[in-house]
Amino acid sequence: MVDQMNKDVENVELENEEVNKDINKEVDEEVVEETSSELENEKASEEANQDEKKSKKDKKEKKKNKKDKKDEQIEDLTDRLKRQMAEFDNFRKRTEKEKAQMFDMGAKTILEKVLPIVDNFERGLSAVTEEEKDSAFADGMEKIYKQLVTELEKAGVKPIECVGEEFDPAKHNAVMQVESDEVEVGCVAQELLKGYTYKDEVLRHSMVAVAQ
Repeated sequence: MVDQMNKDVENVELENEEVNKDINKEVDEEVVEETSSELENEKASEEANQDEKKSKKDKKEKKKNKKDKKDEQIEDLTDRLKRQMAEFDNFRKRTEKEKAQMFDMGAKTILEKVLPIVDNFERGLSAVTEEEKDSAFADGMEKIYKQLVTELEKAGVKPIECVGEEFDPAKHNAVMQVESDEVEVGCVAQELLKGYTYKDEVLRHSMVAVAQ
């Protein structure tokens, strides 16, 4: 009887061990499944994050490339505008210079025709005698002459100083040589026809006699 009871107890323990093994096996399988599922979820999440990062990076690169292209277009247009402005400025300066040159050429042509009138005034005034200097006619001639000379000076016309100066072929036109005790050899002794400059350029050479 006792032996039978011991056998029954042993059988029950064996059954319990089998049940425990089955339970542990099921638990282990569940843990493995859960762990595998978690790993798969983590991997999927990591892949999703990587895809998102890649997508953001691609968008950023596209945006940067678009911005760089836009900046290049702006720089190109700015450079073209600067070149056109520089060309226009050069054109304006060149046009103004040409206009000034044309004006000076025209002014010289007119002034060259006016100078003989000035010469005639000077000859007429030098021919006035002492008795006639106080006459209304001589006084009127003197005033007209001074007014003419003043207007020429305002226009930039100046007489060339020559008597006593060293002969300069750029300003003087020597037509004769004379002996002189007043100036050194090679200097202008007499002024035969007054010369003039216009804006520091010779308008008419002085006709002179040079001391020898």
